[in-house]
Amino acid sequence: MSKRNTQSAKTAARERLRQERERQAKRDKARRQLIVAGSVVAVLAAAGGIGYAVVQMNKPGYWDGLKDASVVAPANTTGTKGTTVVLGKDSAKKTLKVYEDPRCPVCAQFEQTVGSTVKKDLDDGKFKIQYIGATFIDNHDNGEGSKNALSALGAALNVSPEAFLEYKTALYSAKWHPDEQADKFKDDSYLVKVADTVPALKGNAKFQDAVKKGTYDAWAMAMSKTFDDNKDGVSGTPSFVMDGKKLTADSQGGPPMSVADFDRVVDAALKG
Repeated sequence: MSKRNTQSAKTAARERLRQERERQAKRDKARRQLIVAGSVVAVLAAAGGIGYAVVQMNKPGYWDGLKDASVVAPANTTGTKGTTVVLGKDSAKKTLKVYEDPRCPVCAQFEQTVGSTVKKDLDDGKFKIQYIGATFIDNHDNGEGSKNALSALGAALNVSPEAFLEYKTALYSAKWHPDEQADKFKDDSYLVKVADTVPALKGNAKFQDAVKKGTYDAWAMAMSKTFDDNKDGVSGTPSFVMDGKKLTADSQGGPPMSVADFDRVVDAALKG
């Protein structure tokens, strides 16, 4: 082998080695850039996650955010934001205010025991009823069922006063009313399932759409505020007021929970 050929081979080898070193250096640089970029992204993601969490913690809940929202009032209502709900015959001379919370177990007990008597008195024109819905049970356990059921009652009222009353009866029934600790009314599908037991609401697409879209959610919050701001001194449910006077069945201020007690206190109020 000539000296010339040996020298050429060495030069070529050195060139190949140089090129390989350059390629390796480029690969190392690219890898370092990727590592740095990944670290920056991780830091930003962590910061962004923390920032998002902080925003969410300080963001008002869905229902609280509706307190100042525009209200869609159901049909068959009057007054500010449609929160005056009066049911019964126009010929009835007096009005019985009924304060209830959809999740209230005592309200359910009253409905199951005295509800049919109240409905008969209403149909007979003995009195009208002004319904005031409350949601304070949700406040006690950070629930949603009282508010969601009140919104669904608004959807029923939009169909008709009769649908509203029948739906309220169904919600308070022994079959469908959940234990106070079980927030089943927060589930729209459960509310629709109960509504399917009411002829006017069964398969009613407009009603179901209003429940699922929360059409009357803001109305429910406005109605709840009516309870909170009431001038009748009512702080619990069920409560009954006529002519500004709270109707109680005993010296402890308990509500009338039997047909006999209800008839007695209402008849006295009607005469007063």
